[in-house]
Amino acid sequence: MAGHSKWAQIKHKKAHVDAKKGKIFTKLVKEISVAARLGGGDPEKNPRLRVAIDKAREVNMPMDNIKRAIMKGTGELAGTSYEEIVYEGYGPGGVALLIEAMTDNKNRTVSDIRHILTKHGGSIGESGCVSWIFDKKGYILIDKKAVDEDTLISLALEAGAEDVKNDPTEDNYEIIMSPEDLNTVKSHIEASGIPVSLAEVTMLPKNYVSVEGDVADQMLKLIDALEEHDDVQNVYANFDIPDEAMNKAVA
Repeated sequence: MAGHSKWAQIKHKKAHVDAKKGKIFTKLVKEISVAARLGGGDPEKNPRLRVAIDKAREVNMPMDNIKRAIMKGTGELAGTSYEEIVYEGYGPGGVALLIEAMTDNKNRTVSDIRHILTKHGGSIGESGCVSWIFDKKGYILIDKKAVDEDTLISLALEAGAEDVKNDPTEDNYEIIMSPEDLNTVKSHIEASGIPVSLAEVTMLPKNYVSVEGDVADQMLKLIDALEEHDDVQNVYANFDIPDEAMNKAVA
């Protein structure tokens, strides 16, 4: 899990910064609408929608915005229809990249993604070139000050988690589960009075590429540029970057 906990926390902080500008709302509206279209408008029966709504509430998106996004997804309100696309490629130093996008114009989006990658020392790849490096998982972070390891392991496994990781260099426990079990595990832990720092469906790398110095800086600038694009929802990468470089991401 080298570096994933640290990077997950940094992205979490960046989401709150972006929320102050209203920037992240557009992306969350897309996710809520697509989730509702694919799985229905009831978050109790649609785990993906529930996760999206939780994220929206976390950054203080107004409930009216959330309801409208759901209604657009279910067809109760008119709205743009977005298509989900995953682009695969490489960043500086041979880092593997998965880029999840939602778009109403595939040609425009792929052209923009290719341009961003090329500009920052990366390249777009063929479908399947790096997806095998990642596993789709439910992922939860728990502050180590909130609970002891044995108690958390017992609770998490009881709720259906696959693993609990305790990296001595990190401030959080990492809990891994199938995406379908994310809400169940999260609810079970919270019901025991333990706060959850982060809960999301993510793509976890099976291996990591170590990058430092200028290559690390270039890699982070590439991810920033990709995430700035309105059609890009998530960017996943298998880099292992020193803490000093990582901390610059929210400086």
